[in-house]
Amino acid sequence: ELFPRREFEEAGWSVAFRGQKAYNGVALVSRKPLENIVTRLYPKDAEEPARFIAGDYGDVRIFNTYIPQGYDIESEKYQYKLKFFADLKKHFAKNVDPKKKALWMGDLNVAPTELDLANPAGNKDHVCFHIDARNAFQKTAEGLWTDLFREKIKDGGHYTFWDYRQPMTLERNIGWRIDLILGTPPMVKLLKEVWVDKKPRALEKPSDHTFLIADFNVQ
Repeated sequence: ELFPRREFEEAGWSVAFRGQKAYNGVALVSRKPLENIVTRLYPKDAEEPARFIAGDYGDVRIFNTYIPQGYDIESEKYQYKLKFFADLKKHFAKNVDPKKKALWMGDLNVAPTELDLANPAGNKDHVCFHIDARNAFQKTAEGLWTDLFREKIKDGGHYTFWDYRQPMTLERNIGWRIDLILGTPPMVKLLKEVWVDKKPRALEKPSDHTFLIADFNVQ
């Protein structure tokens, strides 16, 4: 009930969201209202956390997911993270045609390769870089989704998250690229540019994440 729907709408935007108390929540904000909105990956689970939303923006199907962080690789929360990826793969297999326009985005809580974090050697057992998490992500994406950032930018040092709990991580650029935008083949062809906007992360009382932006030749 605290989500600022009215403020978005007064500014001329349409909002679809699913939120809950505490940490979880997902939203899609658009100039035109979305259609065919779905807010659950597990429709029969009344206790499902707010981690999934999808909708049609014109002829583009958009998925926004907040993948579980996992807490520790020995924990049940990490197994839930791996299961979430596997269930997403099943959902995509049933609901996404690789010949049609679709985007999958959000805080995916996984750095796909060693280029995507500042200290891969020191984080090999981290829940966002452990080999099982990376494999789960790759299996979910293979044959359907392309990491749009890597379509345009091949080098390292580009991140979307800098941890508050360690000093000077932004200034020293000790970060992670765990927020992604992926597209089906038609969206790859329409991609013009993709970039990370670091400026909001340097503001007073910012999020520890910043914005990843993709620009497309819309047809």
